[in-house]
Amino acid sequence: MAVRQSAGVLLFRRTAAVASEPEVLLGHPGGPFFARRDEGHWSIPKGEPDRADEDLLAVARREFAEEVGHPAPAGQPDGSVPIALGTIVQKGGKLVHAWAIEGDLDPATARSNVFELEWPPRSGRRETFPELDRVAWFAAAEARRWVKPTQIPFIDRLIAAIGGESAESGKALDAGEAASTGRDGT
Repeated sequence: MAVRQSAGVLLFRRTAAVASEPEVLLGHPGGPFFARRDEGHWSIPKGEPDRADEDLLAVARREFAEEVGHPAPAGQPDGSVPIALGTIVQKGGKLVHAWAIEGDLDPATARSNVFELEWPPRSGRRETFPELDRVAWFAAAEARRWVKPTQIPFIDRLIAAIGGESAESGKALDAGEAASTGRDGT
């Protein structure tokens, strides 16, 4: 049996408000199953390849554009390539590959593609839902709380790659500091 895979882009930006660590863009899954689930359920925009031999960075870019409604930047602002963040294995066994790219976008302009689902179950009615119902910027320390736990290593690897604080020091923010970073787009 083939291993299920997906690939995604972790968009990040550096702001003056959070000088030591970047902010990362996360998406909240759409649909009725996640309507009341928030903390620990956000994700990087990602999706599955259409073919087994498809280039995974190309998949990550396509899925970002589909789920956010904006193309992922081609590379870093200095012209360098996306930062490879490696892989993680999610709870269900899916292998997720990720790349980090510095960029910016207004969460209010994000528009996701949609999927169809019979809702309510066994009703015979088909409803349409966005794959991501919203996206928001999170300071890295706050993102660790909102993202799926298995995806936290992507944030930690980004911080290590760009020379920011360690995951442990990022977790040391007090409640006032975390609140002052806020989330937009929710």
